[in-house]
Amino acid sequence: MTTSTVLLKAPLIFQMPPNKWSSSPFEGCILTWEKNVLIVRPRSSESEPEMPALRNKTWLYDCLRHSPVKRIYLDPALDSSKFKAWADICHATKKQIYLNVPSAPDLPQNRQPILWRVKRLADWCVALLLWVVLTPLMGLLAIGVRLDSRGPILFRQWRVGYQGRLFQICKFRSMATDAETRHHKVMTNQKGLLHKLEHDPRVTKVGHWLRKFSLDELPQLLNVLRGEMTLVGPRPWALYDAVRIEPLLQQRLRALPGMTGMWQVTARSKFCDLAAVNRMDLDYLRQWTFKEDLKLLLMTLPKVVNGFGAF
Repeated sequence: MTTSTVLLKAPLIFQMPPNKWSSSPFEGCILTWEKNVLIVRPRSSESEPEMPALRNKTWLYDCLRHSPVKRIYLDPALDSSKFKAWADICHATKKQIYLNVPSAPDLPQNRQPILWRVKRLADWCVALLLWVVLTPLMGLLAIGVRLDSRGPILFRQWRVGYQGRLFQICKFRSMATDAETRHHKVMTNQKGLLHKLEHDPRVTKVGHWLRKFSLDELPQLLNVLRGEMTLVGPRPWALYDAVRIEPLLQQRLRALPGMTGMWQVTARSKFCDLAAVNRMDLDYLRQWTFKEDLKLLLMTLPKVVNGFGAF
């Protein structure tokens, strides 16, 4: 059954003349409805029907808001330019949105559920303590960001979280306000590598210092308190990196991401091969122990102080 059954609650979408439809980031998508779940995939041929509502953001918003759909899954094969648009409109219509990735039965919470609950309780308690203790420092950093360049103090970006669900990570803004629009132009030559540059022209003066000592990541404590991240875990992938992960490694995207982890304390920006980083994350998940997380957490502080591999 296709989503046309769901979206008929807004019948006027079929009455607007084609010449009044403007280009939309949602065009070129095919929607399939399965038990209150909407699956979004790229259109493979011109013969496949396309929902007229996809050509107008306002109409699509109304359709989603009135539909019984609860979760939306995005096919990783979609054009990268469409992910943020879908994430934003799902956030506005209060729909859960996921990247459609392979199942991962070998996650730590499945193998050691009791220890995992202890870890999650420790996450919340430590994150709350750090939030209270570091609030004065974060206040000073916020002032520094505000004085250094125009734009918001905090930077929010869609990342892939637990079970592939998208969430907005929170960081101190370390780049110019147009950084997202310039991203693909700056990262043109990063094929097969993480989208990171040692001398990124978008980074501000204060941002360079923040990134050097990982201070831009302190607001992620809020993500931990919300349950969207853990203190120790795999890197939280941005969408433009996540969609480039080869299918055999995409199950890694089911894991709960962390503020620090194996890659962050042992390799970081000195080791940027996309596939190799994901293999490292999968090895960490398969061999996970509570003791190893404590060890990685203790290793983080000296790495942060000396600015290990950060840019």
